[in-house]
Amino acid sequence: MAEKAEEKLEESLKGYKEKISPVVKATLSWDRDLIFVGRTNEGYEIEFDAHVQWGCKPTDALLLSLAGCMGIDVVMFLQKMRTEITNFKMDIIGERNPTPPQYFKAVEMILNIAGKNLDPKKIDRAIALSHEKYCSVYNSLRKDMDVKVKYILEEKEPTKEISD
Repeated sequence: MAEKAEEKLEESLKGYKEKISPVVKATLSWDRDLIFVGRTNEGYEIEFDAHVQWGCKPTDALLLSLAGCMGIDVVMFLQKMRTEITNFKMDIIGERNPTPPQYFKAVEMILNIAGKNLDPKKIDRAIALSHEKYCSVYNSLRKDMDVKVKYILEEKEPTKEISD
């Protein structure tokens, strides 16, 4: 029975992320002081600031990119597994090397997931699929970085919308 469910999931994931362009373009422009503006090819902007007064640190953006990539994967996989999610929040803690280069040595992610009929086996599988195959950001990082993922489940009924 579990094999059939796994095969069905693998089948439903065919084509996932296949439309991603192999070439990604962006620009980074110096604004002032140590402030830079990054622009994606689609026109989205993010400000980087070494002093964290007008924008985020590039390392913070990296942690958020890792979380965003994994979060998108996990929620999408759980939806494909017919899990009813009512809330998803991730806390991310990064530990950096104390001397240059100050790369991330370890990252801990704590997923807070609320929903109905939450199954830890499905969540473990969604996390594994993201790490092993689909999360581009995770797979672009140092292989010696220790990444730990924990989760907290909250059984919660979906909110019912009342229409007029």
